[in-house]
Order: sequence, then structure tokens, then C-alpha cells
Amino acid sequence: MLAGTPTYWKTWFPAIRLGAPKKTGFLRETPSTPFARRRCGAGFGTANLQRTRALRQQESSVSEGRSTGSKGEAVGVPTFQQAIQRLQNYWSEKTKCVVWLPHSTEVGAGTMNPATFLRVLGPEPWHVCYPEPSIRPDDSRFGDNPNRVQRHTQFQVILKPEPGNAQELLLGSLEVLGINVKKHDVRFVEDNWESPALGSWGLGWEVWLDGMEITQFTYFQQAGGMQTDPVSVEITYGLERILMSLQGVNHFKDIRYNDDVTYGELFLQNEYEMSCYNINEASVEDARKRFQLFYKEGMELVEKKLPVPAYDYLLKASHAFNVLDARGAVGVTERAKLFGQMRNLSRDCAELWVERREELGFPLGQSRLGDLGDAAAEACGSEPLGSAQDFLLELGSEELPADEVSSAAGQVSARLRELLAELRLEHGEVVASGTPRRIFAVVRGLSPKQEDRVEEVRGPPAKIAFDGEGNPTKAVLGYCKKNGVGVEDIELKADKKGVEYCWATKSVRGEATGDLLSARLPDLVSKLQFRKSMRWSSRATYSRPLRWIVALHGDSVVPFVACGVQSGRTSLGLRDGFHVPEIEIPTASGYFGQMEGSSLMVDMEERRGAIWAQSQALAAAAGGVIPEGMRQELLPEVTNLVEYPTAIMGSFAQDFLKLPKEILVMVMKKHQRYFPVEDAKTGQLLPSFVTIANGEIDEATVRGGNEAVLTARFEDADFFYKLDMQKRLSDFRPLLEGTMFQKDLGTMLDKADRTDALVGDLAEAMGLAGAREVALQASHLSRADLATSVVTEFTALAGVMGKHYALKDGAPVEVAEAIFESVLPRNASDIVPKTPAGILVAVADRLDSLVGLVAAGCAPTATADPYGLRRIANGMLQTLIQNGVSVSLARAIEAAATRQPVEVTEEQRTQAHDFVVRRLEQLLADDGSPREVVRSVLAERSDDPHLAVATVADLACAYKTPEFAAVMASYSRPTKLVSGKDYDSGWTVDEGLFRQDEERDLWAAYKAVEAEMGAAGPSPGVGAFVEASGALEAPLESFFNSVFVMDEDESVRSNRLAMMRDIAALPKGLLDLGSLPNF
Repeated sequence: MLAGTPTYWKTWFPAIRLGAPKKTGFLRETPSTPFARRRCGAGFGTANLQRTRALRQQESSVSEGRSTGSKGEAVGVPTFQQAIQRLQNYWSEKTKCVVWLPHSTEVGAGTMNPATFLRVLGPEPWHVCYPEPSIRPDDSRFGDNPNRVQRHTQFQVILKPEPGNAQELLLGSLEVLGINVKKHDVRFVEDNWESPALGSWGLGWEVWLDGMEITQFTYFQQAGGMQTDPVSVEITYGLERILMSLQGVNHFKDIRYNDDVTYGELFLQNEYEMSCYNINEASVEDARKRFQLFYKEGMELVEKKLPVPAYDYLLKASHAFNVLDARGAVGVTERAKLFGQMRNLSRDCAELWVERREELGFPLGQSRLGDLGDAAAEACGSEPLGSAQDFLLELGSEELPADEVSSAAGQVSARLRELLAELRLEHGEVVASGTPRRIFAVVRGLSPKQEDRVEEVRGPPAKIAFDGEGNPTKAVLGYCKKNGVGVEDIELKADKKGVEYCWATKSVRGEATGDLLSARLPDLVSKLQFRKSMRWSSRATYSRPLRWIVALHGDSVVPFVACGVQSGRTSLGLRDGFHVPEIEIPTASGYFGQMEGSSLMVDMEERRGAIWAQSQALAAAAGGVIPEGMRQELLPEVTNLVEYPTAIMGSFAQDFLKLPKEILVMVMKKHQRYFPVEDAKTGQLLPSFVTIANGEIDEATVRGGNEAVLTARFEDADFFYKLDMQKRLSDFRPLLEGTMFQKDLGTMLDKADRTDALVGDLAEAMGLAGAREVALQASHLSRADLATSVVTEFTALAGVMGKHYALKDGAPVEVAEAIFESVLPRNASDIVPKTPAGILVAVADRLDSLVGLVAAGCAPTATADPYGLRRIANGMLQTLIQNGVSVSLARAIEAAATRQPVEVTEEQRTQAHDFVVRRLEQLLADDGSPREVVRSVLAERSDDPHLAVATVADLACAYKTPEFAAVMASYSRPTKLVSGKDYDSGWTVDEGLFRQDEERDLWAAYKAVEAEMGAAGPSPGVGAFVEASGALEAPLESFFNSVFVMDEDESVRSNRLAMMRDIAALPKGLLDLGSLPNF
């Protein structure tokens, strides 16, 4: 034992040695979840209580050296409790925050403390900060994982209303923690927070320090289903990971809590025992009961008008849910149901809280913000420039989401062109682009004013413009005064109806460009569309808070106000620590030079090229290349995460290459936005990566930080992978019984069993009988990887890991490939299954979900699709269509219906069929097919999606040709004669009742067309139909010229109508001509 170890620890852990795992004799296996890997009572194993004297003696210069705080004093690396003290002092001094206390009930995050959730509602101003122990049972790792704990500490800050400089305040707080912001790569990376259980959401960022997320930064938009007004800023620090980085330790247990004890000494036992409870011991049945009891109590307290205790019971219910989730006992649909209950209670608590505060008179004081967006800009009123000059518009904001930069730049370019055309302003090239913090457009050679023009203006009718003696009346005199013309300038002209009006020609002087743009640019900004928009201190909306606007025509400011921001000539540069330098722009034409001189690469294409070139050069120096696929998969996002790219090469331990390549690449690409490096010849990964930093940084510091972050990520992945490798893939399948798919449809294991059966049912119907045996083997294992640790942690690897583990277990390659393909397509742009077995399993899985969920009452509504049925249907359709597989939807739905554990009524089967057909119609329309063509085909061929798509393509090419127009004309009159009339379907055409040769000729032509269509097969194409139907054109023309259909003789009349009915029915099974225009 270490010197000075208390007797308490010796009593509990007598066998612990440095580096030596504890051996045990009796163990209990608990396979209820993929995380049931540690056996309670076994001790801590290698995650023991090591604490060295060196850790006690760390100098405050560890890792960071010394930073300079906001007041200029040297700031050393803090202990854990010092970090809390420094943050409390900083925020209470800088923003007058109330220092709050952690909540007494388990919360999953600081957001759930009433000091945040309830206090962000209503008009009262509220600045608060507090540490919050956050309990997340699903993160239980028994203390083994160095980066993951079930009880971690957040430090929460709420600023209401948002102060306008919250980002700079945050960066200042990092300085007081001892982080020299100038040396590091600090980034704001999009992360739009949402809590379905709280009915809350907001827009903001993860704040990255050298690739490590250290803070969440969110502008609250809604809480408890209620809009927040004013908007609050939420800043949430992850203290454990920040302190691990600052103190230079690799495990949470080694964090210095104060000068005498470590974090592990205080909390490791807690982590181990609570992990035992959360993962292995918690009763699923009791947790479900507690959830419902807590929910019921909360709703009753709402009825009693007690929002505070009601909210406490919501938190208790939420914790019960989290325990269920950690036990792997909550499926997708049950999750939706429980979230719905929590959302309802949170909404009721929120509404009641605001109601009660209003009754109390909002005692903290009311602080409703005026709409700054209504402020008026100073009138321009300037004289036009003497010559054409460049125009600059720059919209500066807090960091935009990467994909919004390209979209917004394109919109600004298009809208600006439209506006200039509308205002009749001549100009040259329009250049638009952007960075995370600015969208800009430069218009070359914009004219100083509109061209003067001459226009004719109509006045009053002549009969009221002049009296009987020819003298001008008040009507015409007013017209003349308004238009600046004399009576003598009036000319009388008659309109098409012969009525004479007064007309005059007047000269209109063109308005100054500055005046025109001042009036119209606010509208241009307000109409920009974003994937998600937000409010902040103004009621106007934008993707992220708009902080500055530059608008220059030549060297003149074009004044206007948008989103509460006044335009000017001052832009902002790259952050220098927590200081943001101002950039004065003298003229629009000098914009690019000014930006380049301020170390800003504002053009997207230039940044994209620089990033790719720098990255490939670094990869080549390491003996590799960046995979070409990264050019599309990652480069566009990385381009719009930085304003001045600096590529940095990092490395990781060679041992990690033993992990599957897919895991490593996903961690690098998706989690860290790193470019992986491959061997150019073999495609094998090299132990290197390239990250792109923003601006000038200390390369060694940033490299080290990113390498540490990636190592932690890979250690997580390695931990999960090794855990999975202890079992065969088939061993995970029974664990699906612990996860509910939907309460009426059973567990995920029940669903897997239904899919197996449905594969057998559909093989022949889909023409894939030859793949039946392979598909059955693949189907049996296709869901098993959902219970593995890797897929639980990295859900995007579902199917990928199933294939990997199957091959590891010796499964045939075709079975493993079908396991992977069973999850395809994962999104609208993904690949679809290609092997017959993969197609069969993927369709069966989606069909079971679709039919079952419709039968269970979970069909989408116009505004919500909580179970993703639209995505499920689209994936099934894409698989069938792209592989040319024909199947009757009605037959397939019938097969799936017979396998469901609930009754699927005829009405529900029809509902499922119609739903899929509507998705097919939308897919075809999105692909550019004319709506009328789509509807014409789907009216007859919707039951076979592949056939329908092929027919739509044929008809889209044919229906505007002269040949098709002639066919339409031929069928039009017979169809209209019988349309909407209920003729006896038992009528048959009797050739003996024909009285005229024209009848006989038409009937013969009909029989010939019918035979030719029959010879074309069971599903004739549009071309065959058009070619065959040409034989009807002349006989129909002769018939209608010579024969009166509605003969007085009823038998003759009925015979002729029966013939019209049969001719009109010839397109049946192919298309509905009545859906096409001009029929």
C-alpha cells in the first residue's frame, strides 16, 4: 500500500498492489446488457487506487505553464476544487452571477437543475453559476475507463438576457483556469442541443480545445415547450476532462482534487459500486414501476399548482428512465412513449412555473427586450457617387454551422443579383463566399445610381379631365401637378375599348444606389433561410447571433439596420485569445487585401484548396496519402470550420491499428474531423492523422492536445472492441430481449424473429428464392450487433460491426456482406444493398417495422414522424427500385401482417400500402418527374414500385410527343362518354347488333390492339401501348363521324356504350390518361 493510505482503504482492498489486478474466486455472470462486463464484488482490477507522490508534488506549471488572467496576473494550473472556485469568482464578478448550489435530486446535466430549466422561463433577468454533479447511469464503466464516469461534474452558467459578448466572456474564463488561449486551437463547432424529455432545445456549439470538447454553449430557444423570452445563454463546462488536460493526467482518478487528495481517492469507490448497480443490479421491473409512480405524483402536484415539487418528481422519473436505459431495457418505441410522458410533465411544470411567477409579480424584476430589429437606420440622403464603384456586404456573426456557410453565401449572391436587377442597377461580377464568422458578397462596378428614364403616365379619362367648354378640371390639374407636367403636355389616346385617356410623358431621375440599398438590404438579410434559425437579443432570427455588418459602396457606408445591428465599415478579425481585433475597411474594393492582411482566408475555394494541399503534403511526408473519399466526405465541413487553416500532423500508437479500420476512421472523421492517413499502395491506415487548426497557434501544444484526445477516443473504442471479442456474434442475439422495440410489438428479439420468418415468406415473391438460405443465415444475425459494446457506443457502425464479427466467427463472406447490407440505406444519400441476400433481409426488416408500427397506431402525422416511418419506407423503395426488384406491395404487406403479434386490420393494411405509395410519389417528384406523369402511372401501377418507376420514365419521354398526343385524342372521346356513368359491367359487346360498317371496323381494330397489348407481356410498356393504339385512330374518327352512339334502340345503344367502355379500358393496368393534362 502507498504510504499514508488510510486504514479504511486497507480494510476494503487488502489485496491491491501497484499494477497488480486483484484475483477473486467467486463471480456472478449477469448478461442482461452489453455492459455487464464487470462482476460486482470483484474489486477494481487494474483500475486501482494508484496515487503517487509525484502527483502530489506536481508543479502548477504542469502541461500549460502559466497563463495570464483577465486582470494580467499569472494563473497556474488549478486543482479540481480551485477550478470551481475560480469559475465561481470569475462569473460572479464579471456578470454578477448568483452562486447557486447543486440540486438535491439526481440530474443528468446542469441544465436540469431548476436554476436553469425553470429560471430561463419568463421575463425575469437571471444570472447564475453553479457546479452540478451530473448522473448518467449509461456512462457507468466501473472506474476502468479513464474518460468515462457515471457521475461527472458540470459547471453551469446561465446569462439571461444574453449579454452580447458571451463568447468573449467564455474565453476569458478559460484564461482564469490557466489555459493560454493564444497558444491553443479553440473552436466553436456546431452542436444544436435538444432534450426531448424536457421539451427543450437551443442552438450553439461544442467548444473545442485542441480537438477536445470542453464546453457546451447554447442559446436557449425553448424550455418545457415554451418559447424563451428573453433568450438565455447556457455555458456548461465538463470539469473532469478540462482538469485532466490541464493537470496532464491520463485518468480521471489521478486528477488532483485539492493539494492532499486525488479524485480517485474520493470517488472511485462510488464509481465502482454505482456501476455495479446501474449495469448489473438495478431491477428493471422496479425501475419501470418507479418511473410511472414518479410521473403520476408529478402530474398530481401540477393539479395542486405546485410546480417546484412537481418538477422534482419529473427529475426522479428521468433518473428512473436513465437507469432503465443503462440496463439496456428501453427500445426505440418505448423510448418515444416515455419521452412523451416526461415531455408532457415538463411542459405542465413550465407553464405552471411561469403562471405562479406572474401571480407573484415576477419578483426578480421584469426585463423584456424591445425588438432591436425595428430600429431605424440613419437616412442615407447622399449624393450619388461620381462613377461605378465596388459594393461590399459582409454579415458577421458568431460561428455558423459548417453547412450553412455555403448555403448562406449562395443565397446572398442570388438575392443580391435579383435585388440589383429589380432596382435597375448596372453592375459587373458578383463574388460571394464566407467563413464560419462571416458571409460576404462583393459586387464589382456597381453603378452610382439608376439610369434616368422617360415613362408614360396615364391620367383620368378625357370626359372628366375637361369640361364642356374644353377647360381642364380639378382632376386633370391634380394629375399634372403630381407628375410635373403642364396641361399643354397632355395627349389623348384611346384604349382598346375606344375610351380616351389623358397621357403625359415625364422624365424620372434615377435614385442614388446608396438610398435604394439602405431601404432594401434589411429585407434581404431577414429572408435568408437556414436549416435552423434562432433568436437572441433581438426578435429577428438568423442562424447564429449577428454581431456586425459591413456595407460599403466605394468608400461610403450604406446605412441600414438588420437584426438589431447597424451597418458600418468595421469588421472583426481572428480572435487573439479572448480579444477580437477590429478591422476598419476603407473601401469595398480593398476588402480582399484587408482580409488577407489580417490573416483571414475568406474565400471558401481558396481555403478548400489550401487545406487539401497542406494535408496531402503532410501525409506524403509521413509516407501516405489522405484518402480521396475525404475530399467529399470531410473536406467541405472542415473548410467551413476555420477562417485561416493551419494543417498539423499528429500520430497515435501503432497498437491501435489492431482495431478495425472502420472504427478508427469513424472516430477520426466523425468525432474529431481529422483526416486519416493511408498507405497509398495498400490502403492500410498509418498511425497518423491531419487536423486543421484555426489561425496562428503553438503547433506543439495543439498537436499534443489533439493526440491526447484521439488516444482517449481510441482507448474507449479498444475497450469496447476487446469486450465484444470475448463472445461470438450469435451470443449477443439473446440480449436483444432486454430492449423493447414497441410495447405492442415486443422486444428487439421478437422483431428479429419476425424478420427471419418474413425473409422466408418474401424470397419467392421477390424473385430471390435462390438467395433464401444465405438470407436466412444473415437475417438471424443481422440485429445481433445492436447489443455489442462498440455499436452501443458508435451507433453508426451497426451492420459494419456485424459483418466484422461474423467474419471473425468464420461466417461465409456472402452472409457477412448481407448482414452489413441489412442496415442499408442508412440515409437518403447512402448506398443500397446489392447482393440478393442483402436486399431480401433489408426489405424484410423495413417491411416488418412499417406494417407493425402502423398496426400499433404509430403512423406518421402531417407534422411528426417519431418512429421514422418515412425514412423506413424510402429505404425500402430505394432498395427495390435501384436493384430492379419487382414485388407486389399488397402481397408483401399481407405477409408481414400475418407475422405481427397484433391484429392488422384490412384498413391498416390499406393504410400501410397507401403510405408507401405516397412516399413513392414523393421520391419520383423529388427526382424531377412531372407530377401529372407520376400520378397517371401510380393510379395503375403503384403496387409494384420498380415497374412504376420504369413506366414513369417511359411516359415522361413519350407523353409530349405527337404520337402520344394522337393516342390521347383517340381515347379521349370514348373515355368521356362512359366516365362517371355506372354502366352494367356485365354488358358484353354483341357483334350481331352492329348496324354500320364503322362499328365493325372499330371493333376489329379494338380486338387487334387488345391482342397486341397482350402479346407485349403482363406489363406492357408505354411504347408498346402507343404503337398498338395507333390502329384505333382512323376507325374512331370514322365511327364518331358516322355513328350516333345514343341510339333510340336500347340494345343498340347499350352495345355501343359497352364498346366505348372496353376501348376506354385498354390503358388499364398501365396508366390513367385522365390524370394527364389536355385529356
